[in-house]
Amino acid sequence: MNSQIDSGLLLGFDGIQEIQTVADELSIEAYLVGGCIRDYILKRFPIKELDIVIVGDGIAFAKQVHAKLKEVSKFVVYKTYGTAMFQYKNLVYEFVGARKESYSRHSRNPIVKTGTLRDDLYRRDFTINALAVSINSKTLGTLHDYFNGIGDLQSKLIRTPLEPAKTFSDDPLRILRAVRFATRLEFDIEPKTIAGIQNNRHRLEIVSRERIVDELHKILLTPKPSIGLKLLDDHGILELLIPEVTHLKGVEEIDGYTHKDNFLHTLQVVDNISRATHKLWLRWAALLHDIGKPATKKFIPPSKWTFWNHELVGSKMVKPIFKRLHMPLNEHLRYVQKMILMSSRPISIVEDSVTDSAIRRLVFDAGDHIDDLITLCQADITTKNKERFQNYYHNFEIVKRKIVEVENRDRLRNFQPPISGDFIMDYFNIKPSKQVGVIKEAIKEAILQGDIENNYAQAFQLMVQEGEKLGLISDEK
Repeated sequence: MNSQIDSGLLLGFDGIQEIQTVADELSIEAYLVGGCIRDYILKRFPIKELDIVIVGDGIAFAKQVHAKLKEVSKFVVYKTYGTAMFQYKNLVYEFVGARKESYSRHSRNPIVKTGTLRDDLYRRDFTINALAVSINSKTLGTLHDYFNGIGDLQSKLIRTPLEPAKTFSDDPLRILRAVRFATRLEFDIEPKTIAGIQNNRHRLEIVSRERIVDELHKILLTPKPSIGLKLLDDHGILELLIPEVTHLKGVEEIDGYTHKDNFLHTLQVVDNISRATHKLWLRWAALLHDIGKPATKKFIPPSKWTFWNHELVGSKMVKPIFKRLHMPLNEHLRYVQKMILMSSRPISIVEDSVTDSAIRRLVFDAGDHIDDLITLCQADITTKNKERFQNYYHNFEIVKRKIVEVENRDRLRNFQPPISGDFIMDYFNIKPSKQVGVIKEAIKEAILQGDIENNYAQAFQLMVQEGEKLGLISDEK
């Protein structure tokens, strides 16, 4: 089906007129395709990437366009994929020659041959991405829609252009892409497409973990990630990738007493935190914050369910998950572990009393991540009891004010003791020993307890006192 897109708006994209000029001069068909057309029709702006399909040599064509533009970024070629890319002003352009693809059973890397525009649109993942608009001056704005992608955009439907079983068997990564688009656009997935997903989900084993994680990242970074997480669970995908999260499902009852469904709770926490922050790794912490609960769940008669120490257990479970998914075993791992380990600390302060010493220890242990920790803990409040919810939020506001007060007074974030180990050794003329650690710990504890202020003079005085207790005498006396 062909229709028309407003050509004036198309020419408003920086660089399109130069692309049109090159295409007309060479008598080559050039088309805007895929996601940029989808987002253009849905009015999802700003559009930052434009994909161009050339019926011919895409790389050679891109070189000529690149030569016409001024103040353009470096020209980059990806020979494996037959694509070329550069940035011009605020847009990233990617060029490729029209092609048709075929797949072997054991790889998602296609065998590529030169093709027509129709061939190229046939290989697309979903109908809403199988749209092309002509850039050539004589046919400018002509929309090519062979699979009723416009109708699916209007119906808010994710559907494959070809038979779903073939689409997902050829490239199983499209399973996660279907979930990602359904989440991001808040579209439904068509029933036959769902069946294709379910029947081919085990084909994800041929996809690299890195590509899978990239899609998981994109799902987590959507405004409402629970849509995608629920879809992954409903169609048997989440248990293949992160079974630790699926183990949170269900409610157990003993003597009429139940606990909450920690899977549904987790989905709500992830949505809550996504309204508060765009930080990817904090969203990962929200997703995994309760994974230690199944292993620590216990019923204490007559009426209490407990998950004692689930934060510690959960933090230790993160590294095996990261390793299995080939995620970075670096500061991101340590950050997620720390957030999970400390996830109940602010809540316990709220429930007890908000003392300065408790705040000092919290800030000391959280360091630069104290604000993220508070954000996670506030997202973790999912109680339906309005009075309890308001009390928690009111108390968290008190905690946040106390943190600012303590921070301004005691400077405990990324705490560095006023007296170093080297200074202690020089003062008492001793070598590295347990005694140095004892004195440093005494100073730290005194500051955290509020017994002394975080300054050199008071720390020095305490150092001398503690040294005398250990039988240490300075040569300076």
